[in-house]
Amino acid sequence: MTPPAPNAPATPATPGSATAPTATDAAPDATDTAPDATALALGDDALVLSHRLGEWAGNAPVLEEEVALANIALDLLGQARVLLSTVGDEDELAYLREERAFRNLQLVEQPNGDFAHTVVRQLYFSTYQRLLYAGLADGSTQFAPLAAKAVKEVAYHQDHAEQWTLRLGDGTEESHHRMRRATTALWRYTGEMFEPLAGLDLDRAALRTAWRESVGATLRAATLDLPEGPSSGAWSAGGGRQGVHTEPFGRMLAEMQHLHRSHPGASW
Repeated sequence: MTPPAPNAPATPATPGSATAPTATDAAPDATDTAPDATALALGDDALVLSHRLGEWAGNAPVLEEEVALANIALDLLGQARVLLSTVGDEDELAYLREERAFRNLQLVEQPNGDFAHTVVRQLYFSTYQRLLYAGLADGSTQFAPLAAKAVKEVAYHQDHAEQWTLRLGDGTEESHHRMRRATTALWRYTGEMFEPLAGLDLDRAALRTAWRESVGATLRAATLDLPEGPSSGAWSAGGGRQGVHTEPFGRMLAEMQHLHRSHPGASW
């Protein structure tokens, strides 16, 4: 099966351009406390990436990979439900918020593109998520129980992405070219992962260093180079934590929320 064409770099969306006018402009009481703000941010990361991975259903290059991506998506959805339910009604938060009320990283909302883009997006994010949850699991915040469970799931997500990075990066000339293109295109979205999260006393510099070391080791083993930031001429993205999203997110959100908005109050 021929994978979808690679995505082009996204541009910022017009706020609220792809969502229905009846939705709430912000999550109710979502930013009243630091724990709520953090739960919303982490929950939105998991929810949005879960939906993106779910878009591979029926489109993955092989059946086994379709099942693997679906399982990762379900793991992330379970994390999202736990996190969002600590803030408010999980269905309302997922389906009735406007675009600017979501606090997910811009990285996770990027379109799947070709399979290489999906692999690199997963490598970048799951490495970050594993390191973050490992730190939270050892702490005393309300997120420790979730993190202790989720870090085991995310370790599999990271391993899955690493195996495909090695397979494609050190594979054919075409697969190497696509992986190199994906690592560069998505690199601009990685800096946002290391911005402070409200109420979390984590060493962000150490987190960034550990992330770069882990990702760099995987890319080198796959005969790929570790991209650089703005010094190499690449544009550095950001703003997702403040509700600023890229153009593809509005279209994704409209699709994700369509059924719930079309049948308000329906039960199944």
